[in-house]
Amino acid sequence: MTRHHNSPAIALLLSGALLLAACSDDSADEGADDTPVTSAAAADTTNTVAETTAPPTTLSPEDLAMAYTEAGPHPVGVITLALADGTPVEVWYPAAEGTTGSETYDLRDHIPEAIRALLTADVPAGLTYPASRDAEAAEGRFPLVLFSHGFSGVRMQSTILTTHLASWGMIVVSPEHPSRNLAAVLAASAPSDPQASVNDLTGALDLALAADGDATSPLHEHVDSGLIAAVGHSAGGGTVLRAAVADDRITGFVSLASGALGSEDGAAMPTVPSFFIAGSVDAVVSPDETTRPAFAAAASPSLLWVIEGAGHNAFDDFCTFGNGTGIIGLAEASGLGAVLDSMGGLRALGEDGCIPPALDVAVTFPIINHAVTAWLRALFGIDAESVGIGPEVADLYATPVVIEQK
Repeated sequence: MTRHHNSPAIALLLSGALLLAACSDDSADEGADDTPVTSAAAADTTNTVAETTAPPTTLSPEDLAMAYTEAGPHPVGVITLALADGTPVEVWYPAAEGTTGSETYDLRDHIPEAIRALLTADVPAGLTYPASRDAEAAEGRFPLVLFSHGFSGVRMQSTILTTHLASWGMIVVSPEHPSRNLAAVLAASAPSDPQASVNDLTGALDLALAADGDATSPLHEHVDSGLIAAVGHSAGGGTVLRAAVADDRITGFVSLASGALGSEDGAAMPTVPSFFIAGSVDAVVSPDETTRPAFAAAASPSLLWVIEGAGHNAFDDFCTFGNGTGIIGLAEASGLGAVLDSMGGLRALGEDGCIPPALDVAVTFPIINHAVTAWLRALFGIDAESVGIGPEVADLYATPVVIEQK
C-alpha cells in the first residue's frame, strides 16, 4: 500500500533522535541537525553507536521506511569535470541555501552522429531535473559517492538517484565509461577490458579530491576525503566491486542490479561493507543466479534487497524516456524497430524494467532512493544507526521487498 509522509521532516527528527540515543554528552547537540559530519565526527559517532543498547522508539517502522523517499534539505549543484584524457565526469553536490535552477540532458546527445540522424521521432529522450550548474556549495564538508553507470549507459543515466543523494548531503561523482557507454555500444566498439572502467572511477576520485584543493572549484574545501563509497548499476556494480578491492579509500559499496561481475576472473571480493539491491523481474541480471551468490560471497556486514516487480532499468532514468520504453521507444517511434531486432540483446537490455511484468518505475524509484540513502548515511556515520533498511520494513512499501542481512 502507498503511504505519504513529510520525509524531510521525518528525517530531521530522526537524525536528532538517533544521535540523542547514541550520545550522552553535549556532542549530541552539535550533530542533531542534518549537517554532514566530518571524518573525525564520523569516527566519534561510530564509537558511540556501540554503546547504544536499543534503537529509538519515537518513530514508527512506517515512518522509518519512508524517511529518505523524498528529496532532502539541500538544493543541488552540478559541474562537469574531465579526466586527463578528456573523459567527462559529472558531479552533483549540496548547494547553498536558496539555490534554484534545473538541468536537462538528452540521450540523443550521447550517441554516434550517424545514428542520431535517424532518430527523427518527436519523442522525449531526456530528463530535466532540479540542479543548478556551477552553483555555490553548501557550507561544510560532505562524504563522496562514486557512481558507475552500466553497459550502454551514460554518466547522467541515474539522476533520479544521484541528485537525491546530493540533496541528502553527499557529493556524487560519475565518470563516463568510454569503454562501455551508449556511444561505444551503438558503434560496436565497446572493448572487453573491465579494468578501464575501474581506472575511470578511481581517476574521478582523484579528480574530486584535487578539486577540494582548487580555490576556483565549487568543491573547494567541501570534500571529506575520509568518507568515500561507491555505487554501481549493472556492469557498474562489477566496477565498484573491483574498485573497492583495488582502492582502500573506498569504505563501502552499493551494487544495483548486479553481482560479483568484477570477480569473474578470480579477483578477490572486497572486505568492506556492501549492499546489493536487485529487482525480482530483472531478466538481464538474474537476482537468483547473480546477485544472491554475490551477497553470499560478500564479507560481513552485507545487506540484500530484492524489490518485487522491479526490473533492470528500475535503477536509472531510462524508463522515463521514449513514452516509457527509453531509447527503445525512441527508436521504435523513428521506424527503427527492425534495426533493434538485429542488434542482439539491445532491445531486451533497453526495455527490461520499463514494460510489464515490471512495475511502473514511479513505484520503485522512492524505495530505491530511500534504501541507498539510508545505507550510505549509516556507513558515513551521518546517522548513528541505519534507518529503515532492515527486515522490519519489508512489507511497508507499495510493493514488497525481500530483505536479508548478515
